[in-house]
Amino acid sequence: MVKSFRSEGHGDLARVGVAVCHGFTGSPVSMQGWSDYLAQAGFAVNMPLLAGHGTSWQDLAKTPWQNWYRDFEAAYLELSSRCDTVFVAGMSMGGALALRVAALHPVAGVVLVNPGLTFSDKRATYSGLLKWVLKSVPAIGDDIKTPGISEGAYTRTPVAAVHQLSQLFSDTTKLLPQVSAPTLIFRSTVDHVVPDSSIDVIKAHLGSSELQVVPLENSYHVATMDNDAPLIFSQSADFFRRPHHAI
Repeated sequence: MVKSFRSEGHGDLARVGVAVCHGFTGSPVSMQGWSDYLAQAGFAVNMPLLAGHGTSWQDLAKTPWQNWYRDFEAAYLELSSRCDTVFVAGMSMGGALALRVAALHPVAGVVLVNPGLTFSDKRATYSGLLKWVLKSVPAIGDDIKTPGISEGAYTRTPVAAVHQLSQLFSDTTKLLPQVSAPTLIFRSTVDHVVPDSSIDVIKAHLGSSELQVVPLENSYHVATMDNDAPLIFSQSADFFRRPHHAI
């Protein structure tokens, strides 16, 4: 059974928290290695299983995007109740949710892996209409360069959930100017799920004056489980260790 993950933190970093968010149709499986790394380093970590995920695609089809945000925001708020400094981190749709939290709360910093705010598939634009005639489409999961690795994502993608995702993207894009925290993005040079336009939107609208994009040369979309995972883990931990303003 797929579960959320929580770590108290230890040592000098016990009062530094990181809220970690998985992506659309995925689960904490894709972020477990990163969360474990941060927890072992001493950070307090909170990684929720988002509503409609980790069960069946039929469940996801019935879940409004506000419920995904509610679950990740709750993870952030729980950390902020026990930590002096809290960061948000997310992959793909989890990146959009992390940006939304950063726009609405005083996070210390943001780390994103192939964050999604736009679609590669033009049909997504019409998902609000398509959902009435097409229940699901083939999965978008497991875009991983390393052979034999699976993130355990759904085998089908519900069109109704794509419509919810498009609404989340649109709503979050409007909030980007409110994100003032330092932001670090890891971006795969080859990503078959999230187009470069997502990064372009962030660059164009992010309110933060501190934005760094690190290219990942040897990974596809699910980079946290791919060849460049060690780079993501170590560089993000360095980012979280930097002196930042406490919340």
